[in-house]
Amino acid sequence: MSKRDELIAKYAADLKDKCGMKPDMDLLTKVTIGCGPSIYNADAATVSGSDASELATVKNNFLIKKLGLKDSADLDKAIDKVMDTYGRSNRNKYRAVVYYMLTKHFGKESAY
Repeated sequence: MSKRDELIAKYAADLKDKCGMKPDMDLLTKVTIGCGPSIYNADAATVSGSDASELATVKNNFLIKKLGLKDSADLDKAIDKVMDTYGRSNRNKYRAVVYYMLTKHFGKESAY
């Protein structure tokens, strides 16, 4: 099993156990690949739910640039909802899982 496959399995377990979602493994794999080498860097692989600049990066670089969404209050609400679903007290919020949930939330699976 490759390192990426191990990470995808870990992300799937997080979606199931912490978020109560049944992951679409095909989409999760594509989102993980879309994250590029950041998934292998301990700091870049996670999203800090309490860091405003980190959340702004998720909004600008992922929601607006990658998914092609227009900047609006809905984007902030969606990020907030994902952080609540993932668990604010959960220290390790994996970027691929956050991006997966945002992709599902906005129905933008076609971006992958």
